[in-house]
Amino acid sequence: MAKYLAQIIVMGVQVVGRAFARALRQEFAASRAAADARGRAGHQSAAASNLSGLSLQEAQQILNVSKLSREEIQKVVRAKERLDEELKIQAQDESEKGQQPKT
Repeated sequence: MAKYLAQIIVMGVQVVGRAFARALRQEFAASRAAADARGRAGHQSAAASNLSGLSLQEAQQILNVSKLSREEIQKVVRAKERLDEELKIQAQDESEKGQQPKT
């Protein structure tokens, strides 16, 4: 009985080990492919990613922009400008509330 239990445990460990090794090889290959793609994209894109702290894909996902077109980017810029204006208005309102005398 103990012999069969030991064999089952050994086979289970082997299966998990093979699956882990296969996943590790796939992840290594994907990492290498991503590094090659970044290399092909050029040094300018890599420099921009380093400066902003975001990759192009992350920026597109955050802004919900599927492709790089001037129209979509202009919409994002206008939206940011509108939000900046709202923040200024809120800051003014807060400073006015702080200056009003309490009765």
